[in-house]
Amino acid sequence: MTTASSELLTVPEVMARLKLGRTKVYDLIRTRRLVSIKVDGCRRIPDTALRAFIRGQMGEAA
Repeated sequence: MTTASSELLTVPEVMARLKLGRTKVYDLIRTRRLVSIKVDGCRRIPDTALRAFIRGQMGEAA
């Protein structure tokens, strides 16, 4: 069983995983290419959304 902390990622965690800057991650969120939610004003990205984004990018590259 996974915990909520491993299912919901912070923007800095996504930045580290994608090796992208803060502005680019927020741009992906703003353009709805990367799904996110707000929890009490804090932006969180579901781990499944990050994996779906990566799969989609790999599909576009193929």
